[in-house]
Amino acid sequence: MATRKTNTKSKALVGIVMGSESDRPVMEEAAKVLADFGVGSEVVVRSAHRTPDAAAKWARTARTRGLRVLIAGAGGAAHLAGAMAAHSRLPVLGVPLASSPLGGFDALLSTVQMPPGVPVGTLGVGGWGARNAAHLALRILAVSDAALARRLEDHAAAMARGGSPKKK
Repeated sequence: MATRKTNTKSKALVGIVMGSESDRPVMEEAAKVLADFGVGSEVVVRSAHRTPDAAAKWARTARTRGLRVLIAGAGGAAHLAGAMAAHSRLPVLGVPLASSPLGGFDALLSTVQMPPGVPVGTLGVGGWGARNAAHLALRILAVSDAALARRLEDHAAAMARGGSPKKK
């Protein structure tokens, strides 16, 4: 259950948690987006089913480590994002992963159908969802970070021009 911090110069503001090491290639998509904008992330494997105590501790201590948003990716029953939201009051963004014979539909329903008072912002299934979770995390952070808000505006303008946005 190693923790990996991205190699940006910034401290980690976004926690990225996945239920299994096999989820890493998809969830690294989120870390790449954050790094492109100069936002550090903490990337860990914690399972709501196999390592529930470690998952709960990671969520409970996220704020004290400086994290401001959590991104949780899991497939199958996909309880990870909900477990994070149950143990932390930070915003939690869920990324359903297509790791079962149902192609991610089961994970989507498990992630999006949280009970009232335990919200999880749910993104699309797979890589697109992971990248959009990072973009949503950036927007959340940009509410209190004018420089990041400007970088997001520049990114949007580059996309509107039809070009590839210049990376930081």
